[in-house]
Amino acid sequence: MNPQAKLIFISSLLLGTTITISSNHWVMAWTGLEINTLAILPLISKSHHPRAIEAATKYFLVQAAASTLVLFSSMTNAWHTGQWDITQMNHPTSSLILTAAISMKLGLVPFHFWFPEVMQGSSLITGLLLSTVMKFPPITLLFMTSHSLNPTLMTTMAILSVALGGWMGLNQTQTRKIMAFSSIAHLGWMTIVLTYYPKLSLLNFYLYAMITATVFLALNSMKILKLSTLMTAWAKTPSLSTTLLLVLLSLAGLPPLTGFLPKWLIIQELTKQDMTPAAMIISLLSLLGLFFYLRLAYCATITLPPHTTNHMKQWRNNKSINSSIAVLMTLSITLLPISPMLTTIV
Repeated sequence: MNPQAKLIFISSLLLGTTITISSNHWVMAWTGLEINTLAILPLISKSHHPRAIEAATKYFLVQAAASTLVLFSSMTNAWHTGQWDITQMNHPTSSLILTAAISMKLGLVPFHFWFPEVMQGSSLITGLLLSTVMKFPPITLLFMTSHSLNPTLMTTMAILSVALGGWMGLNQTQTRKIMAFSSIAHLGWMTIVLTYYPKLSLLNFYLYAMITATVFLALNSMKILKLSTLMTAWAKTPSLSTTLLLVLLSLAGLPPLTGFLPKWLIIQELTKQDMTPAAMIISLLSLLGLFFYLRLAYCATITLPPHTTNHMKQWRNNKSINSSIAVLMTLSITLLPISPMLTTIV
C-alpha cells in the first residue's frame, strides 16, 4: 500500500476514535464511528486476496447495520426525552437497541458471528487494530451509558461470550481465529462488571489491549499464521518464543502475571455486588480459554511437530526484534506488583 494512503487511513482511524470518545452528542459519536469504519476497510482489503475482500465486505455490512441501530436508538431517545446527550439515554427501548448495536460493533454474543471471519481474512497487524483500537470507541459509549443499561442482560451476554469464546477457540488451528475468540471471551469479562464498576471495565480493556498487542506483534515478527508454523518458531527465535509463553499465560489470567489483575478485581467486585454465582460461573468458563492458551504456549516452546508439516520451511535469520515488543512483553508480564497503585487510579 502507498505510504501516503496508509498515513491517511491511520490518521482517519485516530480522528474517528478521538471524535467518538470526546463527543457528548449522539450524531458526533455516530460520525466518529463511521469515519473509523471507512478508515479500516482499505486496511482489511489491502492484500487484494478474495478472502480479504470477503472480510472487508462482511465488516462493512455489519458495521453499517450497527451504526444504523446506534442512530435509531439515539433518535428514539431524543423523540421521547428531547435530548441528544449520550449520558441521558433514559428510555428503556432506546437503551435496549443501543445495547444490541454496541454488542454488534464489539462482537459480543449473540452478535459475534462476523468477527472470527473478518480476523481470518485480515493481516496480523490489521487484526491487531480490529481487536484493540476499533473496540475502544464502542467500549467508551458503553462506559458513558453504563448507568442506563440493563444489568441482567449485560450479565447474560457476558457469560455467554466467555462460554462461546472459550468453547469455539478449542478447535482452531489458525492463530488469528484463536485471538478472535480470545477477544470475544475477554469482552465478556469487561461487560459483566460494566454496569457496576465502569472504570474497572476500562482498566480491563487497557490491560487486554496491551497484552493482545504484544501477542500480535510477536506473531507478526515470527510470521506465524497457524499452529504448525508456531511449532517451528523455537528453532528460529528461542528468546521470543519463551517470552511469548509467559505473555500467553498472562492473557489467560494466571497469577502472578499482569493478566490476573483485572480478573481478580472483577471477581472481587462481583462478590461485593452479591453476584457470587455469576463470578463462579465466569471463572469456571475461563478455564476453556486457558486450555487453548496453554495449547498455543505448548506449540511455541515445548514441542516439535511429530509429523512432516505441509508449510514451507523458513530460513533461520538473525534479524533484530523490535524493541517495542520487549517493552510491551515486560509490561504484559510484570505489572501485578503495582496493582495497588493501579486500583487507586481506578
